Amino acid sequence: MGFGGFPGGGNMQSLMNQAKKMQEQMQKAQAELEATELVGVSGGGLVKVTLTGKKDLVSVKIDPSVLDDAEMVEDLIAAAWNDANKQVDALSKKLLGPLGGAF
Repeated sequence: MGFGGFPGGGNMQSLMNQAKKMQEQMQKAQAELEATELVGVSGGGLVKVTLTGKKDLVSVKIDPSVLDDAEMVEDLIAAAWNDANKQVDALSKKLLGPLGGAF
């Protein structure tokens, strides 16, 4: 008999090794994603929003020239955040997608 009393135990060990390797790759990809900061931009650079790969907000930069129009600033912040968020999603898919993970 093989591994654990089942025939073909060598195959089971091979599967376990593959699973362990995939888990290590996933952890490495997640750590890389978490350490990355992505900048979303709107209004031709008037507003910049920086997110981590975990989608935590790091900073918001607003060009002083737009501060007199609150509604426009609000729209630009939302657009910049959406841009950064899409970048995080794309990076997450790139790093974790082949491993079957979703962030």
